[in-house]
Amino acid sequence: MKIFVRHSIALAALLALSLAAAAQQSDHIIIDAHAPTTPFPHVWEQTFGSGRAILSLRQSYRDDLRTVKQATDFQSVRFHGILMDEVGLYDPDRQTKNPGLAVQAANDASVYNFSYIDQIYDGLLENHVRPYIELSFMPKKMASDPAALHAFWYKQNVSPPKDYALWDAMITAFASHLVARYGLDEVATWKFEVWNEPNIDFWVGNPKQPTYFQLYDHTARALKAVSSRLQVGGPSTAQAAWVADFLAHTKAQDVPVDFVSTHVYANDTADNVLHTNENVPRDKMVWRAVQMVHDEIVHSAYPNMPLIFSEYNASYANEPNVTDSTFMGPWLANNIRLCDGLTENMAYWAFSDVFEEQGVVRSPFYGGFGLIAADNIPKPTLNIFRILHKLGDRRIASESESSLVTEAKNGTLAIALWTYAPPTGTGATYTMPTGPAGPAKSFDLEFKSVSQNATAEVWRVDDDHGNVLKAFDAMGRPPGDLTPQQVTQLRASGEMAPPERLHLDHGKLHLTVPVHGLAVIVLAK
Repeated sequence: MKIFVRHSIALAALLALSLAAAAQQSDHIIIDAHAPTTPFPHVWEQTFGSGRAILSLRQSYRDDLRTVKQATDFQSVRFHGILMDEVGLYDPDRQTKNPGLAVQAANDASVYNFSYIDQIYDGLLENHVRPYIELSFMPKKMASDPAALHAFWYKQNVSPPKDYALWDAMITAFASHLVARYGLDEVATWKFEVWNEPNIDFWVGNPKQPTYFQLYDHTARALKAVSSRLQVGGPSTAQAAWVADFLAHTKAQDVPVDFVSTHVYANDTADNVLHTNENVPRDKMVWRAVQMVHDEIVHSAYPNMPLIFSEYNASYANEPNVTDSTFMGPWLANNIRLCDGLTENMAYWAFSDVFEEQGVVRSPFYGGFGLIAADNIPKPTLNIFRILHKLGDRRIASESESSLVTEAKNGTLAIALWTYAPPTGTGATYTMPTGPAGPAKSFDLEFKSVSQNATAEVWRVDDDHGNVLKAFDAMGRPPGDLTPQQVTQLRASGEMAPPERLHLDHGKLHLTVPVHGLAVIVLAK
């Protein structure tokens, strides 16, 4: 027992010393405004995911869409379910007649109804956001198995079509209608993605891969028959799967393909994604998956094929201490740093918690995927995207693994700094914070080729800046409905904090970033 105590005391002392050393850690970063740069496209804010198609008709959805558009200027949105019965596209038992005709031939009856589809896409385009069209899920009257319903709350059908002639005709009618309504020049800029995650429980074709390839082949050919300019891709798989097989198949069968798409989440396992026994940390998994698929494409018959990660996030499991928290700032910034140059688009899932996969939202902070919680309450993630939007479009190399150094077209420098640590707790409920998750990090920045006393704006998101959870904690984290007064208070507490204004001291700037904190410095040369 005495030996155990002595060892425990020694270990505690070593731990204290290591924490003290870590607390004193600092990165020294030299930033030369005239250094060479490389292109730095904002791939993380081009496309967002969202709740299923029909939700886009809600006012709350459109309010959140406008908020995120203003914050990021994102270009397109992807959602499930545009072909589902609740959207009303396909119903062979309902005939649409022309009331102006006294006599109408039976073959003039239409099985397609584009009313809601037009409202959905009109609403997006009116807000300067284009559709990224995921072609899913199966209309029940076209399904080979009407009882093949997914576990999501809205119970979508995930079976193949009972007759591919029906599917081909629907895809042809759908694409033709879009071209007629919006014009080919516009629709040719959209992406058409075939299905969602067919390698897991969103597809019950048996065997999975060959039956999905059959669906893809029919869909791609039907779209290209409408116009060769329409862009089609897949396999839209979970866990970065099937890409090499998919490209080998399209090459062997001469099937059109314009882009590759797949998904990954940071808490996916290495066994499922990388097919190894590694323990890949949450801040590295997305990058590892992106690098793997990028390399598969390079070694395929299509080495220059565009790669889109059309769904990703830090967690697939509704973990409030992850997706609702300031943890997302360093996590997202580090993913951007690592994935730069490997993919053309990374669609964060999702822009809003107007979202019903697990049912109607009961609490604003349940680990939802969105940037905005229920009742239009901004999460830290919205502010994180806001300040990362300030980064330039050219990158300057930096040796620090906790930084991104960029330059905008007008010559302004924008530098992101962060202090990453694993989340404070995981699981489906909040773990109340009991203290910092780790030490802060100091940054000593030394600028060259800029005014030696230049003014710098410093934008922050951390536990004390742009963090609605601080106010939610003060309320005791109420588990149910909020009062109107609480909603108003939380909206105000979640607003972006104003920037600090600092001056360089002989070209130098010292900054401390707390754990789970992100800071973006904007400096005019």
